[in-house]
Amino acid sequence: MRVGILDVLSTPARSWTDAVYAAVMTKQYACITPQAVAVWCRELGHRTFYATYYGVGDPRRRLPDDLDVVFVSTYSQASALAYALAKLYRRAGARTVIGGPHAKAFPRDCLRFFDLVVGDCDKALVADILRGRFDPGSAVASARPFDDVPTVEERMPEIAASALAWGRWRVMDTTVPMLASTGCPYACDFCIDWAAPYRVLPLERLAADLRFVARRLPGALLAFHDPNFAVKFDQVMDAMEAVPPGARNPYLIETSLSVLRGERMRRLAATNCGALAPGVESWADYSNKAGVGRATGAAKLERVVEHFTALREHVQYLQANFMFGLDEDAGDEPVALTKDFMSRTPFVWPVVNIPHPFGGTPLFERQLRERRILRAMPFAFYYSPYLVTRPAHYDPAQYYRKLIELFEHFTTPAMLVRRLTATSGRIGRTLHVVRTRAKRRRLRAFRRLLAMLETDAAFRAFHEGRGAALPELYQQEYERMLGPFATLMSRAERTPELEPLDEADARAAG
Repeated sequence: MRVGILDVLSTPARSWTDAVYAAVMTKQYACITPQAVAVWCRELGHRTFYATYYGVGDPRRRLPDDLDVVFVSTYSQASALAYALAKLYRRAGARTVIGGPHAKAFPRDCLRFFDLVVGDCDKALVADILRGRFDPGSAVASARPFDDVPTVEERMPEIAASALAWGRWRVMDTTVPMLASTGCPYACDFCIDWAAPYRVLPLERLAADLRFVARRLPGALLAFHDPNFAVKFDQVMDAMEAVPPGARNPYLIETSLSVLRGERMRRLAATNCGALAPGVESWADYSNKAGVGRATGAAKLERVVEHFTALREHVQYLQANFMFGLDEDAGDEPVALTKDFMSRTPFVWPVVNIPHPFGGTPLFERQLRERRILRAMPFAFYYSPYLVTRPAHYDPAQYYRKLIELFEHFTTPAMLVRRLTATSGRIGRTLHVVRTRAKRRRLRAFRRLLAMLETDAAFRAFHEGRGAALPELYQQEYERMLGPFATLMSRAERTPELEPLDEADARAAG
């Protein structure tokens, strides 16, 4: 069979600056599972074509026209484009299969456009799909998340296609996707991995991958896609140290402050950790990821600032991840504490996320039950700057004002100067400049949405849950987002299916 695998990372770029960012940055965000599917299809004897779409060019040209089966992976942000492409592939006679984060979160909605929806996946399930074991309209999954990840050497054709210039030459930001574990021991209610048990993958395989990359792609960045890296820290670090010190590739991880103590911070430096992104999430007693016990508010802030200051001695680029608008957030304190953190740690890049209710999470289930989700909002808007729910303790206009206050604080020219002064290394400083520019654009989007809330009664009624119709601003933005593919998605089709699959659907899935 002729099998295509398309990893949809973005919608079409809408300006030359978007295109440059996509070609330099988004291109390097390729996911592991689509690469694994490509390896498995090849091993099963099929003629396999793999590609990523990062926002530049025509996605239809990434794969041949005469395919028998097309696997698509995507995030909710790019789901509208994935749906449009599914229509085109179906018209061409291909069987369409969707997997990835969006399929896991919203399988019922995906079944409106794809023949099959895949949750957890392994080689045996891919073989069954290609044999035609499942009827169209099925949602299928392997019995457990895969633990036999194809090696980097086995994935090299896909890594070359996704990360190398013209499939041959390493560039400054060549990034190799890696995986050392699956699942997460924490239970943040917004996270799709909240109920997935933490499992370390075979460490001898990780050590072999690290040695291979050190030989084949010296200096390339290793991006670990683990939901929470190195919870079993010392075991994983032992594998990382399998490569001699002078040959270790720089690597990027998301992890928890609670596991990064004392000697462990020095091991990060010794293994060449180039970038670290812990989740702080909230100043409330939200989770134990920050490693501060039951401390909250100003007490938690002091502990977190102290911890990042210590990490600075061992890791060149630091990022702190926050969620603003969780049900625990109320009043002015969350904004004041976050601004204080930003001022005291200019060497840390702050990421302030809007909590979006992805399917299968406690956050989604609670907000759906409480009728706080804006049901007409397409899944393509489940990312910042868009608000798709009614916050618990802020009206929509108040919420955007506080977001604007945060973004104004950390994107000022004075703050950028402080970041550049506090950051060593050309790449880190360049990232601060690029990211500040991007967040200034996000700030303009926040201001535009706030102005609509303050001046347009119908727009305000929609966001306050008093209007059911999707405002025209979002209809037009949806069409701009899709560009030449907008005509493939009718306005009726943009309204999402929020309900999870029922028992009948599960039985049909086998």
